[in-house]
Amino acid sequence: MTIEEATLDVTQHIEVKAAIGDVYRSVLYRFGEGNVNSKGEPLQAILEQWPGGRWFRDRGNGIGHLWGHVQVIKPPVLLELSGPMFMSYPALNHVEVKLEEIAGGTKVTLRHRAIGFLEPAHKAGVTTGWQHILGTIAGDCSPAAAAK
Repeated sequence: MTIEEATLDVTQHIEVKAAIGDVYRSVLYRFGEGNVNSKGEPLQAILEQWPGGRWFRDRGNGIGHLWGHVQVIKPPVLLELSGPMFMSYPALNHVEVKLEEIAGGTKVTLRHRAIGFLEPAHKAGVTTGWQHILGTIAGDCSPAAAAK
């Protein structure tokens, strides 16, 4: 296995026309109970919003998946998560979500880095997966969502 096969480094960003506090609340919601797949099905995710808090899926009946822990939480500008994420094999992941006030709104930058025995399908899928999450955050903060 080469170092390129064993590592992942993806950075994506969006600009949202909303106040940083509103966007940050959406980030927490979409990483937690508002986390849905591309078909709109809930992932049953829980994000405990404190340092060391767990990020996991609670499937009920004692079934679940630990995705990681909150490494840093600094409202309304930073959320960092580290752990296996959705990878059920030897891998370490770090996801950093930074928010920055810009003219007319908020810039959200997401960076996902990983190292381990990474499956090619997971490496290929993270880009669309994170695009989906960022899209739901932007949708939460759109004028149409505010009118509901």
